[in-house]
Amino acid sequence: MSLQRSATLISSATAALLILMKLVIGTTSGSVAVLASAIDSVLDLIVSAFNYFAIRKSEAPADDRFNYGRGKIEALAAVIEGTIITISGIYIFYSAVKKAYLGTPTLHVSTAIWVMAASLVITLALVLLLRYVAKKTGSLVIKSDALHYQTDVLSNGAILISLGLLHVSGLEIIDAIVGMGIAVYIIYSAYGLIKEGVYILLDAALEEQVVEQIVSIIENESTVTSFHNLKTRKSANTNYVDVHLVFNGQISLVDAHTATDRIEDAIKAIIPNETWDMNIHLDPYDDSITDDGSGLHHPQSDTVDNEGTTPSYYGSK
Repeated sequence: MSLQRSATLISSATAALLILMKLVIGTTSGSVAVLASAIDSVLDLIVSAFNYFAIRKSEAPADDRFNYGRGKIEALAAVIEGTIITISGIYIFYSAVKKAYLGTPTLHVSTAIWVMAASLVITLALVLLLRYVAKKTGSLVIKSDALHYQTDVLSNGAILISLGLLHVSGLEIIDAIVGMGIAVYIIYSAYGLIKEGVYILLDAALEEQVVEQIVSIIENESTVTSFHNLKTRKSANTNYVDVHLVFNGQISLVDAHTATDRIEDAIKAIIPNETWDMNIHLDPYDDSITDDGSGLHHPQSDTVDNEGTTPSYYGSK
């Protein structure tokens, strides 16, 4: 079993434990913050189970039906998870406003404090594990899971503080205010996750600094006279690069191939722990120059920017 799949199983087991702890104390105490955290843990369990399925499918090798593999399942899972997080944030905000309006009392505050303290420790340990796995594998699903539980760490901490203040002061409004704050933070965090997943689904270019390094590597290869049609995208932990390299027409195929190997090795070294899939076309001249039938030659529109001067190889993020 892969490291990613093992991590999702641990996430699922942890979410199940937290659900049991928080749901019992949340329903008996009447604390909207604790109950909101319990609901969030239920969603955690659903999402972790879905992530396990997504990773298992994304790890399947390419075949006749999916020539590039199923890596984008991870991006789809990130979008779904971000949407679920957003919905849970909206519900938590609604529950907090409702409690602020009705002034429902909170019971068993001391027990709730101990439960939330234990939840905080357990969740923090899980976040450290998921961040380690995400860094080692580059998995967007694990990264999104780590982000989700990271928000839980902050929300659990905030709930713990609010329960402590409530225990000392007896002000029920504290519980409602903290619940609102947690909801806003959860929704804000989910936005970045959804955005990243959508970018991958839409085949957005790699990050600007990575593309700039690719351009620099190509330009520093002395045997390459120019290049064009540079395109990049990402799917799961695989980075795709397509480019046309222009060589002097007199260069031997062996020398051109050797130069291409040097470029590929240098590009792979940019992010060595991720997979690179490169499709490099060798040209004896710049075939980006086309004839429009009038005898005038011009660069193709998809290789220049809005002013028609400098090639643009990365998208705005």
